[in-house]
Amino acid sequence: MTLSYRPDDTFAHRLDPRAKLGFQAAFALAAFAHTTPRGLLALTGVTAVALRVSGASAREAMWAYRFALPLLAAGPVFAAATLGPPWVRPAEGFDTALASYRVVLVLLVSAAYLRSTPVRESRAAIQHLVPGRAGQFLGAGVGFVFRFFPVLRGDLRRIRDASAARLGGEQSVVDRIRRVGVAGLARALARADRFAVALRARCFAWNPTLPHLSLSRTDVPVIAASVALAAWAVV
Repeated sequence: MTLSYRPDDTFAHRLDPRAKLGFQAAFALAAFAHTTPRGLLALTGVTAVALRVSGASAREAMWAYRFALPLLAAGPVFAAATLGPPWVRPAEGFDTALASYRVVLVLLVSAAYLRSTPVRESRAAIQHLVPGRAGQFLGAGVGFVFRFFPVLRGDLRRIRDASAARLGGEQSVVDRIRRVGVAGLARALARADRFAVALRARCFAWNPTLPHLSLSRTDVPVIAASVALAAWAVV
């Protein structure tokens, strides 16, 4: 299951993408500025609200980020372990666990954005915020990533399943990684070639007609929350 836009009529779907991007940035600032249990508890509540108003599921988002979660879970273990007495330092492990949890919250808020924002609106928001050729380049890049990355993940999943169906699970871990990695890279290069041909065939433009963006009264609470989070991060 991949994180992608799903049409709906939730509160987050009606927001201007620029307001949502600003909220993400302010939330990330607050999350990295406040790593105390009390601060993360407050941000957990904000995350729950963001998921609720976007129609996103925390379980689905965690499953989509499952490849990053083991690394976040391993961080506190390595931080707490020592090569000599006392062998375990609980304080260091606890601090790292808080830092890992902070990253999880940022990922969940990002999932709410992906769930409620079409790719074209994300591109339009970036090109509004970053003027000139740089904004066009960033906007096109974001659009390509949002559309291309889920396809690549689906290819890797199908390659892995095909390998397992051919008793690939009986091979060593290194052989399995090499087989899936080589096949995945070949598939990605092939898709990149077809993608380039498709762009030329469709007369790709750096400055296409993008959806019109306008702030409304619905965006006011989100903008106010963004300002409050940014101020809390600075304080």
